[in-house]
Amino acid sequence: MPKPAHPARRPAVVAGASSGIGAQTAKALAAAGFPVALGARRVERCEELATAIREDGGEAFVHALDVASTESVERFAGAVAKELGDVEVVVCNAGRLAPGSLLDATTEQLVAEFDVNVLGAHRLLRAFGAGMVERQRGDLVFVSSDTALRARPFMRGYSATKSGLEGLVEALRMELEGSGVRASVVRPGPTWSEMGSDWDAEAGAKVLTEWVRWGHARHSHFLEATAIADAIVTVVCAPRGVHISPVDVNPEAPVEKP
Repeated sequence: MPKPAHPARRPAVVAGASSGIGAQTAKALAAAGFPVALGARRVERCEELATAIREDGGEAFVHALDVASTESVERFAGAVAKELGDVEVVVCNAGRLAPGSLLDATTEQLVAEFDVNVLGAHRLLRAFGAGMVERQRGDLVFVSSDTALRARPFMRGYSATKSGLEGLVEALRMELEGSGVRASVVRPGPTWSEMGSDWDAEAGAKVLTEWVRWGHARHSHFLEATAIADAIVTVVCAPRGVHISPVDVNPEAPVEKP
């Protein structure tokens, strides 16, 4: 019996597409032939990216998206379906990261982080997952972090949110067994992106110093966001019946000169 194939047209959603990993993932998916829907709060940044994608021959649609709002996610999902049709791929990449100690963090600050990093992913699952199960195919990709496995200090609730996200996805993977829908985790190591770019210099220095103290920074090399984007494309392009997850993407140390 022949294995089921992916459809020729596979619209893809990228949440958190305005910069960093999300922007590079949207570009990489478009270059691979996926029509892409770009969602983020910074719509103007997404419009700039969509223009570049179209100039390169790709198909892109932009709509405002705040994953911390159920209403916003539902509006986004409706607009994408109307513009691009049934969604085949969802990349849950929107994230919230702030420096600071857990002792100093307010409960409200942690709630805001969980609302984006965990509940935001669940809102996207709710908006797109049922249709995938009905069609018996689709990819749900969740961008996690190496901090899910080994927490880092002075990053407030970020490590806890990523651990929680991976717990959610692991349960989801088992629940989707036999449905034809794949739930995958892509787990970046240290990566250059705009997350953290708004920290003040003192807060950033403290975080990096603590990373070194606890052995989290074996070297100073960070990944480019394109490396994560390439991994995501590999996951969603795997033949049906093949499930690649989790995927750890880590930077290698620079080659030492003799």
